[in-house]
Amino acid sequence: MKKPAAASSSPTGAGHRIFSTSFAKVYPLYIAKGERKGRTKAEVDTIIRWLTGYTEKELEDLLVAQWDFTTFFAKAPKLNPMRTSITGVVCGVRVEDIEDPLMRELRYLDKLVDELAKGRPMEKILRHQP
Repeated sequence: MKKPAAASSSPTGAGHRIFSTSFAKVYPLYIAKGERKGRTKAEVDTIIRWLTGYTEKELEDLLVAQWDFTTFFAKAPKLNPMRTSITGVVCGVRVEDIEDPLMRELRYLDKLVDELAKGRPMEKILRHQP
């Protein structure tokens, strides 16, 4: 079976429209997905901050600045080292099999929002150790 484009091994991410898409354009979709399933904007923000290390203020500022996903992840203060424990399928592709580093980061975020929308408890989404 042929791998979808999302699993590209391109180190620069060239050719992926999502990389140049404004994070601020997709952010409301993350919020809406969570809210449709009874979750809150605060929970989505918690997930984003856990993954990237942005503060609440920094997140607000980058939304206003209209950063694209490339900039959003490149300028992330501290990508959470626990993010590599995120596994599973997003858009038909196993997250752990994605070779392109930027696409993998983006799919980590997608997977976390999916888990939230599916009702998974926050402590499990945020990979808290027992």
